[in-house]
Amino acid sequence: MAEEKIRCPWAGNNDELYRRYHDEEWGRPVRDDQALFEMLVLETFQAGLSWHTILRKRENFRKAFDGFNIEKMLGYGEAKIEELLQDSSIIRNRLKISAVISNARSYVETQKEFGSFAAYLWGFVDDKPIKNSWTTLAEIPANTELSDKISKDLKKRGFKFVGSTCIYAYIQSIGMVNDHIRDCFVYRELTE
Repeated sequence: MAEEKIRCPWAGNNDELYRRYHDEEWGRPVRDDQALFEMLVLETFQAGLSWHTILRKRENFRKAFDGFNIEKMLGYGEAKIEELLQDSSIIRNRLKISAVISNARSYVETQKEFGSFAAYLWGFVDDKPIKNSWTTLAEIPANTELSDKISKDLKKRGFKFVGSTCIYAYIQSIGMVNDHIRDCFVYRELTE
């Protein structure tokens, strides 16, 4: 019989969606601009809601936002915003929808300046993930000096819904910060 993997407590061993996200995505370094943009969009919608809600609607978001195709999103106008506000399969919040569209423009500008969004973002950590060593979830902060710094810079670049707590969740999800607890099998995979 296979040994049960030890996971971060939030991964919900009885929830296949959370377990798969934890095992395959969360905290693993992402340097692909398309994937980074998708996670930024999802974190924008997550503000004030549970991540599980966003994960359950992830495919709906992909469909509603044209696969997070930035070029298409740059062309979204009021008609598309109204269409999205009628789509009950996603989070229908005008401010968040407008922020995501505006953020697409800021994202492209940042890509142009740095060659890629990944180069910009990973530059904050000299392209090396921060490897924390937590033993419990209670030790993990909601934000840090790094997330404060990135949040401030993103806001200066015109991004919206990018507060420090949102950005800390973002940099955790894309693996800039390894916040898996020490006993978690993913922590061991990422630190070996």
